[in-house]
Amino acid sequence: MKFDDLDKKMRLFETAHDHCVLPGIYIVARIDGRCFTKLTKETHCFEAPYDTKFRDIMVETVKHLMNCGFKIIYGYTQSDEISLLFDLNDNTFQRKERKLNSVLAGEASAKFSLLLGDHGIFDSRLCQLPNRQLVVDYFRWRNEDAHRNALNSHCYWLLRKEGVKPKTADVTFCKMSVAEKNEFLFQRGINFNELPSWQKRGVGVYWQAYEKEAISPLTNETVLATRKQLTVDYELPMKDSYSQFIDTLVQSVE
Repeated sequence: MKFDDLDKKMRLFETAHDHCVLPGIYIVARIDGRCFTKLTKETHCFEAPYDTKFRDIMVETVKHLMNCGFKIIYGYTQSDEISLLFDLNDNTFQRKERKLNSVLAGEASAKFSLLLGDHGIFDSRLCQLPNRQLVVDYFRWRNEDAHRNALNSHCYWLLRKEGVKPKTADVTFCKMSVAEKNEFLFQRGINFNELPSWQKRGVGVYWQAYEKEAISPLTNETVLATRKQLTVDYELPMKDSYSQFIDTLVQSVE
């Protein structure tokens, strides 16, 4: 069989299930660490429940993903997860799902591993959101999840550090209300409201414009040129203010 015929025959099996995200649909990629509890708590013994070194590695991984060939307007990270909002008109890889997922997971895994000096593996999946409100809802969901996880994690690890076994620590808070968990921490000297915002709300990364001096190629005169740089936000707004922040961010690039 000639190569061209063989190539045509076999490529069908490789591409038969290719799916592309339709134009006009927002893409959010959700990238999660694989087996990160063991990696961060046993292999590398990061501080529990939160560690600034681990946070900084995750932030640098987000910045890398926003600079590696995709047009991403917002990156968000909490714990071992990353969410990326693509520009509505981004057409990288013709919006093929398998290409976006495989490249994003590979880029995240490679960057994180280089920073950590050990293997850190991520998976990726896409959320296809048909309107701006659902984009706002998605990031509000992850922001609220970060807040819930922070409260639970501080309660859990406080008990663990007091010598309580993992299973016992797990079930202790199952039926507690949010108020009761806050009181539990307060009685042990921790005011949850005063903990760093990045622990409770995650970290946002987005592009901001700035001006710098440049030489005009036409007149050879010094002019002010507008450039963009990534800004890392450790003090994200809360609740409705965060929703408004995301809505404004999306509208600014539509």
